[in-house]
Amino acid sequence: MSALDFVKIASRNKRRTFFLVLFLVLMLYFIGRLIDYASGAGGFFTFLALLIALLQSLISYYWGDKIVLASVGARKPNLSDYEERQFVNVVEELSIAAGLPTPKCYIMDDPSPNAFATGRDPKHASVCATTGLLKLLNREELEGVIGHELSHIKNRDVLTMTMVAILVGAIVIIADILRFQLYVGGARRRRDEKDSGGELLVILILFLIVLLASIIGKLMALAISRAREYMADAGSVAITRNPLALASALEKIAIYSRPMQVSDAVSHLFISDPKKRGLSEKDSLWANLWSTHPPIWKRIAILKQMAGLSA
Repeated sequence: MSALDFVKIASRNKRRTFFLVLFLVLMLYFIGRLIDYASGAGGFFTFLALLIALLQSLISYYWGDKIVLASVGARKPNLSDYEERQFVNVVEELSIAAGLPTPKCYIMDDPSPNAFATGRDPKHASVCATTGLLKLLNREELEGVIGHELSHIKNRDVLTMTMVAILVGAIVIIADILRFQLYVGGARRRRDEKDSGGELLVILILFLIVLLASIIGKLMALAISRAREYMADAGSVAITRNPLALASALEKIAIYSRPMQVSDAVSHLFISDPKKRGLSEKDSLWANLWSTHPPIWKRIAILKQMAGLSA
């Protein structure tokens, strides 16, 4: 595999993301039509679910970066510290190479090596690295990691995942509405002995359908998250032209990482899953389906193939 094959990898994962998002849109549409047809609500439930999910996602979109940075205790870099100053310099240099505005830099005081990017667009972006990462990596490896995070910014992955959250959130909200109707309908039926329970049975069937759809929707969202990680790896190579540096960085991160005390809600942002550890631990297919990140050993193998080496 030539070094230029990062373009093919990025294109493949863009197509994968597009079709997964399209699947979510169609699934929400057909579920909404099914619920509205069965209930005679004339589109009310679908509109309500989308509205609630949209409001939740707008809050996350516009204020999510501040919430995330505060939740991990991020601070501004100390420029008198060599490692933190080098981090800022690398971010500035690679931002120029990537054609991006320089994002704000933050430090997370944690010995586990990791990093993440956040922000709704390139003009409002931030990159955060742990102290453990800065101590562990050499400059080339750090460039590989920063290139990965800048690729997330350049690809507007926060916008993509916000859109996905709206779609999946709407399906989950519809399931919550139906569960509430089941509860209310059950109470009404207990009061009315003449009720045949037919209406309640219809709601129960619809609830089970939507519950299954919400599970599928979450799996689709996780698949999109994994695809964006592959894209960001390829994007890092596009910026640095050094796949082995990122591969080496990921190897060190996997070897020296420890589970981090961060919320599950922000785990998908990190370059490596902060809840996992171990390079040699190859999870089962089932575990990988529920993971926000692809297996790190697989990412390393692809990067080595980009460099023309066997995995």
